[in-house]
Amino acid sequence: MSLIDDALTANAALAAEYEPAIPGRPAPKIAILTCADPRLSSLVRLLGLEDADVDLIRNVGTVVDDDSIRSLIVSTRVLGTTEIMIVNHDECGLTTFTDDELESRLREETGAAPIAPARFYSFMDAEQNTREQVLKTRTHPWISPDVAVRGFVFDVHTGILTEVDAQPSAGL
Repeated sequence: MSLIDDALTANAALAAEYEPAIPGRPAPKIAILTCADPRLSSLVRLLGLEDADVDLIRNVGTVVDDDSIRSLIVSTRVLGTTEIMIVNHDECGLTTFTDDELESRLREETGAAPIAPARFYSFMDAEQNTREQVLKTRTHPWISPDVAVRGFVFDVHTGILTEVDAQPSAGL
């Protein structure tokens, strides 16, 4: 049996006790963009937030791309979210290769050279990547300047978040 089959079996048993915790339309208060890394799965709980208050958007590498910005726009403009947290983390898998290295590996393994994805958004520094994602979010014309956008790096060993100065001092 596969993990999906096991999960479906568990779902059939557990769904009998399911009670929707969020009646009606979602109305999150905060959007959190974070990595798909399983070590961040308890992030909402570690922040002391209720699931109903959070619009959780996840992708590999905490990347502000077409899809995540689409989600952030809907969250802020349609659902009423007034704050955005961008939460990167240390030891991210995207720091273990460059885009060119991964593309070369994939071409070698598959013998194919597709046009998409055009980028994997690898990076070497979680703080710098966080700054870039905050900047991309803050400067998007459809994200209101009234929406607070702040960036953080999650320590996968301690569970502690450290805020990233979006504009570090000159010379650093």
